[in-house]
Amino acid sequence: MSKLLDEFNVKRNEVEFANTEYEMFQDKKALDEYRIKILEDLSNKGFANQVITKDLIESEIDELTLGEDLSNNERIYLFNLIDGEVNGFGPITELLHDDSITEIMVNSPSEVYIEIDGVLEKDDSISFIDDDHITRTIERLIEPVGKTIDVNNPMVDARLVDGSRINAVIPPLSKNPIITIRKFRKSIVDMDNLVGNGSLTPYMARFLEASVQAKLNIIVAGPSGAGKTTLLNILSNYIPDDERIITIEDVMELNLNQSNVVSLETKSANYDGIGEVTMRDLVRNSLRMRPDRIVIGEVRGAEAFDLLQAMNTGHDGSLTSLHANGCKDALDRLETMILMSNIDVPMTVLREYIDNAIDLVVYITRMKDGKRKITNISEVINVDSGDYVLNTIFEFRSRGMSENGSITGEYELKEYVPDVLKKIRSAGIRDLDDMFNFKKNNKGNKNNKNKKK
Repeated sequence: MSKLLDEFNVKRNEVEFANTEYEMFQDKKALDEYRIKILEDLSNKGFANQVITKDLIESEIDELTLGEDLSNNERIYLFNLIDGEVNGFGPITELLHDDSITEIMVNSPSEVYIEIDGVLEKDDSISFIDDDHITRTIERLIEPVGKTIDVNNPMVDARLVDGSRINAVIPPLSKNPIITIRKFRKSIVDMDNLVGNGSLTPYMARFLEASVQAKLNIIVAGPSGAGKTTLLNILSNYIPDDERIITIEDVMELNLNQSNVVSLETKSANYDGIGEVTMRDLVRNSLRMRPDRIVIGEVRGAEAFDLLQAMNTGHDGSLTSLHANGCKDALDRLETMILMSNIDVPMTVLREYIDNAIDLVVYITRMKDGKRKITNISEVINVDSGDYVLNTIFEFRSRGMSENGSITGEYELKEYVPDVLKKIRSAGIRDLDDMFNFKKNNKGNKNNKNKKK
């Protein structure tokens, strides 16, 4: 098959697409034939480098389907498909405008997956013509944000105009072009939404809010797609409005509502291999920008050490996220990042550094039923015999899966008075006293012999 859309590499205009749900085009083979023929006709008639008007698309459909028995819904579906091909973002145009879809994954021309309510499913109604069609769609998606992708730069990670995040890879890094889009939520997700969804309890929400306001250093940990960035954004919005906040990210995803927010973003090297600005560069520079708070979207490398230095030198209340399989694993991963960066620090000193810097680790994960839950909130107590001592404050206890496929269980508030409660109280926050008013306040502290000094 010829590369039908090679000539349709036109600038994208702002085009409104209907959000109406249409019936599936009954004859998939006929749909593909109509689509290919219309695109060929538009190309042969010399419209490749022009904006394709809706009237022209209608005319092409009328000409091609003359005498065909198509329903109104099928004609509308075909029109929107062609309009999306030539003026929008190809077959995934409607997916991008569907607010119920949170992620779009294109593995091959015939394999398109979507995530709805945390559940991944294959969308058999969507397909691309060929690999080149996927590549052209990538180019159209990233062109408005000044990014390019080609054999010399076969991978791109960018933020789209609407705030969604796209990662794309093309050969030779992959067998065929691959697109992964994490869509930007137009509806604001706040702590009340998380409580309503069962992601945590009101007690946990109150505790986290107080912890942020009391300037505790917090790590949000979890696997990919667990909702770390969403939770980090919610926690960051608890920072008082009179503080200066510096956010640092590879791709800007945080959306803070405070007035004094400075957002920094890394920069890749150009074709000559120069001009790169790393996360570590930005963390170091942020310390010269008079920050009250530093929020790092995700730590992945040597910047972890600079963040720890900031936390240990008066920049309390710093927030970040990282990939990990648990609270303790989050601390171990911090160690690994620093050691892999060839920073010459003795292990005992490094662990004490981490212990002194981090107050809380919040673990969020996506359960088997697709729902996100904060399953553990622990405080870092000390290092004992070369290992971190963490005490769990809140924990989700799973009882298994119900008949309808939902995870069942309950949240548990440990009968333990957290050591960080002293910091929270010293910040003038007494809202948590009722939460930890146990009959025996020292019951939970009997094994807590190695408290932070």
